[in-house]
Amino acid sequence: MYMKNIFYYDALSEKSSLKFGKRLSEMISEADIGDRDIVLLCVGSDRSTGDSLGPLIGHKLQRTLNNKMYVYGTLKEPVHAVNLECMVENIYDIHKEPFVIAVDASLGTRNHIGYVTLSDMPLRPGLGVKKSLPEVGDICITGIVNLSGAMDGILLQSTRLSTVMELADFISIGIFIAIHSWSSSSITCISR
Repeated sequence: MYMKNIFYYDALSEKSSLKFGKRLSEMISEADIGDRDIVLLCVGSDRSTGDSLGPLIGHKLQRTLNNKMYVYGTLKEPVHAVNLECMVENIYDIHKEPFVIAVDASLGTRNHIGYVTLSDMPLRPGLGVKKSLPEVGDICITGIVNLSGAMDGILLQSTRLSTVMELADFISIGIFIAIHSWSSSSITCISR
């Protein structure tokens, strides 16, 4: 039986970002994606501090990864609970067998706030706020922005912006490192 891997990284540790980027690059290489398009799907809403992690990352990477990957979910055009299913369908219509790296905010324990998870499992968006949304992605990245508790929606609204920004910087740098170290071949980038 194949075991799925989950890796944890402390976003406050400078060396962790490099380790995160290297591991992500290895995971892409191990997936042996061939000529499949790489799609970065950044899930979240720009209307909630805690849920803005995905759109912030999409915003940061849409221009810096030009000609390397396709980016969906930015501050200007977020991918969230309302349009996620439609956007996923569009991605699979536009890209033949895309290799999707899905990014989202998550909630966790007090000790894990500020940590990033990297996994070779699909993302389960909305799980922390009890929403039933489709799983998506070949690789999943989450940033733990706040505590999980009885009123998760309110916790996302009251999340510290500094925590979200630290996580967004960490993840963006890691993805940038991963794509540039992995990409010896040329992949086209289009921002969505």
